[in-house]
Amino acid sequence: MSPVVLLYWAIALLFMPLSLLWLNISIEGSYSIEALSSYPLKTLLFLFLLAWTLLGAFEQFICISNLRRNYPVLANLRYMLEYIRPEIQQYFIANNVEEKPFSRERRNLIYRRAKAANDTLPFGTEQDILQDGYRSIVHSIKATEVSQEHERVTFGGPNCKQNYQASRLNISALSFGSLSSKAIEALNRGAALGDFAHNTGEGSISDYHLKHGGDIIWQLGTGYFGCRKSDGSFNPEAFRCRATLDVVKMIEIKLSQGAKPSHGGVLPGAKVTTEIARIRLVEKGQTVLSPPAHPEFDCPAGLLEFINRLRDLSDGKPVGFKLCLGRKTEFLAIVKSMVETKIYPDFITIDGAEGGTGAAPVEFSNRLGTPCLEATYYVNQILIGAGIRKHIKLISSGQTATGFDMLEKIILGADTVNAARSMMIALGCIQAQNCNTNHCPTGIATQNPFRARAIDIIEKSERVRNFHHATVASFRELCGAMGFSNPRDLDPSDLFSRHEGSVRHFNEIYEPLEEGQLHSASIPSYYREDWLRATAKSF
Repeated sequence: MSPVVLLYWAIALLFMPLSLLWLNISIEGSYSIEALSSYPLKTLLFLFLLAWTLLGAFEQFICISNLRRNYPVLANLRYMLEYIRPEIQQYFIANNVEEKPFSRERRNLIYRRAKAANDTLPFGTEQDILQDGYRSIVHSIKATEVSQEHERVTFGGPNCKQNYQASRLNISALSFGSLSSKAIEALNRGAALGDFAHNTGEGSISDYHLKHGGDIIWQLGTGYFGCRKSDGSFNPEAFRCRATLDVVKMIEIKLSQGAKPSHGGVLPGAKVTTEIARIRLVEKGQTVLSPPAHPEFDCPAGLLEFINRLRDLSDGKPVGFKLCLGRKTEFLAIVKSMVETKIYPDFITIDGAEGGTGAAPVEFSNRLGTPCLEATYYVNQILIGAGIRKHIKLISSGQTATGFDMLEKIILGADTVNAARSMMIALGCIQAQNCNTNHCPTGIATQNPFRARAIDIIEKSERVRNFHHATVASFRELCGAMGFSNPRDLDPSDLFSRHEGSVRHFNEIYEPLEEGQLHSASIPSYYREDWLRATAKSF
């Protein structure tokens, strides 16, 4: 028998009766409330020993926990400390640069910029600038400024009737349901104040996305929420009704997302409230499944025809698709179909395997998909090599917290950049990582109205605007410091990564393609096998 078990029985069998006897003698046999209150310390001791005895007995004979059976009562100290371990780690142990996914340095920068406070760094960098994988840029003696005409990007090809002038930085997909109504309102009002776009996520367009008039990018997932029939298929009438709203500027078809590529979703019936059912066009109280793949198409040509269909139904608004790059032959199949059919999406959103706000199975989040920078470089080069880059804009999405994060994605081929978690941090998120529990301590990623009441929509929307403004300004300053007045002149050779003591730019790490090179006999080996295996007829 372990010493802890012996301690438990000693207290339960010896001290518990003694305390009862002592208490009885002290109050002369009377156990009335008045008598007990006359001896508060003795009463508390008795109650403590009683709780010890009852809890220990339960854990010794009934509880299924191994630790609690072997260490009755005291084992609970371990679980109490484990419960607050993340907070202890975050506040007292981790340094400024080691936390994941956002270090304290990056979070503090977002907070300061959101508050329009001083965001400068004193006494030198804390980054290890000589470590493998450290990325950097080089400055020019002839620094310049980014021209105002290059601060926005035009989305929409020749088949569009309503082109959209987008900011270089926009809010990535965040659904109402994943985020609270007040968080969605604050984000959208911030987008309206700062003149940038807000992606709805696949949860459809809610009243909270529309309340403040911020520009909307409507995302369609495999569940077609907001434009579905009762059987889950696409409903063109419902789509047209919402897609033609003035605030809806672009349509994004979600093929996959970085957190859980090729994984469907389940919305439990208990979460399908009257409001959610109305917004998503589902039945109240019924569990809703989002399949892993789209039911409206099953081949590359089908995807492109669906894009054309949505473009027509929305009266000519830009339509594109979002994916986390996975099997390269499947993406190349879409590209080959574009070349054959001459049907082009207006944009492609590249989501990184780093994940995002959405909760995901650990194995999916850790092991599936291509990192954002690598995927951005690859997609850009493929479109160049196929000779169709001029028809398509690229959006890059993945851990954007600083102007440098924006810059490196645009260097590698993106036209604009999306951010989700950093926008949440600007709202007040503390990276508690409780997004999937409904217990978000800041009221952002929860449907609990008591918690969500903490968000002041007016103040937090201004912080979102401030963060956007300061981050874009930092991007422009970095671009100008490199000697470029137009971000389109940036090239992958302008971004460097350190490896084993040497520094190489990204065109040396990977392999660039020349315009139309994939249609020639001189396809580089890095691309050749996948390109030849891909077929426009199937994914």
